[in-house]
Amino acid sequence: MSDPHYISSRHNPVFKALRALADDPRRQGRALLDGVHLVATCIACGIGVRQLLLSESGRQQPEIVALLRRAADVDCVILRDSLFREISGLGTPTGIAAVMDIPPAPAGALAGDVVLLDAVQDAGNVGAILRTAAAAGVRDVILGPGCAGAWTPRVLRAGQGAHFSLAIREQVDLAAALAVCAGTSIATVARDGVSLYDLDLTGPIVWLVGNEGAGLAPELVAAAKVRATIPLASGTESLNVAAATAVCLFEASRQRSKDR
Repeated sequence: MSDPHYISSRHNPVFKALRALADDPRRQGRALLDGVHLVATCIACGIGVRQLLLSESGRQQPEIVALLRRAADVDCVILRDSLFREISGLGTPTGIAAVMDIPPAPAGALAGDVVLLDAVQDAGNVGAILRTAAAAGVRDVILGPGCAGAWTPRVLRAGQGAHFSLAIREQVDLAAALAVCAGTSIATVARDGVSLYDLDLTGPIVWLVGNEGAGLAPELVAAAKVRATIPLASGTESLNVAAATAVCLFEASRQRSKDR
């Protein structure tokens, strides 16, 4: 690793560029990975890192020192602790972050299970859904307009490295995407759908997941082949969207395991 560049001023042009990256990664074409786990997972997956960012206090931590050895050829920047916190957005960051190129939107047909997100706005929910999709063996996740950006720092933190095993498409016309998906399309609705546990989920499924408050757009519900509802205890209105998605994906996984 070449001698690291030290930044102590908010007026430094490199710091300003990093701030812009944290605020709007898609416009910059790069994402900011914050924390030991995310940076280590990215490197372990063989994904190129453009730059490593260290806080003054974090650079001596054993975990970070070990990580630096694995990325010895990557350009390194050391920031004053207060500047690092400003980029991280966390009160007590771990002390390491990395800049990576956002992968291009994947090409080719959609095969197998797919998750379509309709205006899921909360970054924590989007990240949790991505993490669940990866854990359930789903590869393709499509985000429509109005969703939290997949490569924003909060979504990346909530995803815990799931991004690196997924094919993620953003700002997609969901109706058009649904028209070319080969699996059985299932609209998840809070009520008046078929019980999730009465459905045959052993084949490829296209899951449509809606906004935290308004649910799925009516035209997407109408276009789906099936409407599914998760049975809940009496007096319970609904599940959090990320929790509901996890129930759906792992019910499909359970059925397939049982079928095998």
